[in-house]
Amino acid sequence: MTVVSAFLIPGSPLPYVQPDNPSWGAMATALKKAGAALAASKPDTIAIYSSQWIAVLDQLWQLRPNPAGLHVDENWHEYGELPFDMRTDIELTEAAIVATDSYGVRSKGVDYDHFPVDTGTIVGASFLDPDKKFQSVVTANNVYHDWGITENLGRVVREQADKLGRRVAIVGIGGLSGSFFRHVIDIADDHIANAAEDDWNKRILGLMEAGDVAGLTQACPEYAQQARVDMGFKHFAFILGGIGGNFAGATVHNYGPLYGSGGAVVEFQLG
Repeated sequence: MTVVSAFLIPGSPLPYVQPDNPSWGAMATALKKAGAALAASKPDTIAIYSSQWIAVLDQLWQLRPNPAGLHVDENWHEYGELPFDMRTDIELTEAAIVATDSYGVRSKGVDYDHFPVDTGTIVGASFLDPDKKFQSVVTANNVYHDWGITENLGRVVREQADKLGRRVAIVGIGGLSGSFFRHVIDIADDHIANAAEDDWNKRILGLMEAGDVAGLTQACPEYAQQARVDMGFKHFAFILGGIGGNFAGATVHNYGPLYGSGGAVVEFQLG
């Protein structure tokens, strides 16, 4: 089997930098569970789409063999630096770059020192591969690409991994509802900022748990609009493309607030 596991995780650094806060600590614990499940699936490569790596022209793919350094999050800089040290699956990434042409997508690799790796990718890699056992394929969120194009990016990774004989874990990194608190809060009292968005998040997570792909396909466009979902929920589109548009169900390891917005750690049950 080419795709051996798949996960939806939040890209917020808060569970990583402040796990002592109860709600964020619960999210950190769930992320560690997801990391253990990913490791148990024995992938060769983790394929990552992060809502926070923004592209505006070509579809960008990380081609630096060993992206490493320190990053300071643009929003939560007061919590300090985020170290990163990753290994890129160059062969699979180069194959994906070429293959996107057949889907009408122009792609380009990026390979230069001190490349600004985004917070979501760093947080995801830190929790899901803490011992740096696996290679990675990392692609950007092009803001002009819609749901269908993004789904095709996941499909390209799966198809090329199959040709190369790779075992791949598919990871979509991004949030759920997008209403953040715009004032300073007591972080111990963090909660979903909008009750209607909370309801929407729970509805979508319930559909995931049930493996109701048809229901999700129908609900996601309205969900993205009504709940102000992070980047239109395209990180889930990438997951769907990567897993072939079908899954049997899902385990929600945690759902909770991230400074008012919604986040969840979801492990998909593949058929």
